[in-house]
Parts: sequence; C-alpha cells; structure tokens
Amino acid sequence: MKAAIIFGSKSDTEKMRGAANCLKEFDIEFEAHILSAHRVPEKLEEVLTRLEAEGTEVIIAGAGLAAHLPGVIASKTILPVVGVPLEAALDGLDSLFSIVQMPKGIPVATVGINNSYNAGMTAVQILALKYPELKEKLILYRKTMKEKFIEENNKTVDL
Repeated sequence: MKAAIIFGSKSDTEKMRGAANCLKEFDIEFEAHILSAHRVPEKLEEVLTRLEAEGTEVIIAGAGLAAHLPGVIASKTILPVVGVPLEAALDGLDSLFSIVQMPKGIPVATVGINNSYNAGMTAVQILALKYPELKEKLILYRKTMKEKFIEENNKTVDL
C-alpha cells in the first residue's frame, strides 16, 4: 500500500498534515512533495513517473488559488487523485470550484475546503478495496467512531 501527498506551496504544509495523519493512522506508506504545476512542471512529471513506477496507488493533491495542481496530476496519470481545495483567497471557493469542476474523463475526487484528513480517508477507502487487512482496520475505525459518538452524546443536553 502506497500513497503520495502533493501540494503546491510550503505555506500549505499544516493544512495538508491531516492527510498525512490519516495515512499514518492506517499504517499506509506515503511520501509528500511540494511541487507546482506552473513553476516546476517538469519536476512534477518526473515525480509522477517515479511514483507510478514504484507502486503508488493513490495521490492526494492540495492546492489553493486557481488550484490547477490536482487536475494537472489527474491529466498525467490514471491513478485516483483526491483533491484538497485550500483556502488562500475567496474563502477557498476559487480552489473548490477549480478542483471539483474537472472536464469529463479527467476526474478528481474532491473533499471540503482544507479537509485534508478526509482526503486521507478517501485514499484509505480506495486502498481498502484491494487490501483485506486495511478493510478490516477501516471497519473497526467506523465501529469505534460510532461507539464513541454514542457514548459522548447519549445524554440530555442543557441549552
């Protein structure tokens, strides 16, 4: 099981940490890169080629502003790409629209603005289709989440 996290600016490191934390929680090997579809397109292509050759199975890509990075990645690989729109301007709506409105045939699965943890979880779900041991971890995670919610909220609330 191998994933990659790619995002366009060092300033987005904290926003993308949720994806890394999720992958670590499920013991999924990954590597992270700061790359730009505009500033270093050759380096991006080089890294994508290497990731595919080394068996990476899903890519999480975060971007703000015009947010081209996830779409460019999706156009250069057949691996599933999970896009994370990052808030940089316009409350992140510009990024959301840029990532979610991909042309027919080049999809990018898209999570909420700054919600890189859910991008990690989407990667876990994709990989769980292939790896039974990961599927079992995911089932246990959901069961534990449900039990914890019931325990914490199974009482009346004073408003």
